[in-house]
Amino acid sequence: MKALFVTFLLFFSVSSNAEGQLEKSGDILHLLLPATALGASLIVEDDYQGSWQLIKTGVVSRLVVEGLKYGIDKQRPDGSDMDSFPSGHAADTFAAATFVQQRYGWKWAIPAYIGATYVSYTRVASDQHYVEDVLAGAAIGVLSGLYFTDPYKGITVTPIAGGGNYGVAISGKF
Repeated sequence: MKALFVTFLLFFSVSSNAEGQLEKSGDILHLLLPATALGASLIVEDDYQGSWQLIKTGVVSRLVVEGLKYGIDKQRPDGSDMDSFPSGHAADTFAAATFVQQRYGWKWAIPAYIGATYVSYTRVASDQHYVEDVLAGAAIGVLSGLYFTDPYKGITVTPIAGGGNYGVAISGKF
């Protein structure tokens, strides 16, 4: 797992330095971060439970994003289409980063969250999204990761909905 994250960090530093390649570096990191999380779970775990949790996290996050894009017509800042809200790139990368945090702890999650934040930044800086688009995408990814990934060190996050009320219950031993 350590080698995968070192590769991820090296790639991140090389691609972020390329002048004029901001959007491209974000697109590549958007694919690399979930792939690194999946590879790490396949290498570290014997029973593939983590891999299955990451797949559920990613699929549900992406379904929510695509459903919202279909239902909400918001023009991108560059005027290219009406799929600005929410950011799928932010949702995908924050879902992967949250999976890493829940499954393997903050030691591994900090670089993943930095990468997810960078991807979100590239989406705004390249006029593909507004700030609120990437914040909504990040929230979708984080909630999906918290819901579908077994907690790290006994923390449980459960969404609550009913009677017109919505929220999140967090429990654990501290």
